[in-house]
Amino acid sequence: MARFRDIKTLQKFAAAHASIHNHVNQDRHLNRREIFKENRAAALAEWRQLAA
Repeated sequence: MARFRDIKTLQKFAAAHASIHNHVNQDRHLNRREIFKENRAAALAEWRQLAA
């Protein structure tokens, strides 16, 4: 929080970061490596499509 001068800016950043993190982050310990890599690649491809 030290780098944010305004609490509203911090809240906007945290909300955006949380939604992106929840979309891209996969729980590795719950899946086999192959499934984990497939899910991560699919999430990254979808994110690139949305961000473009």
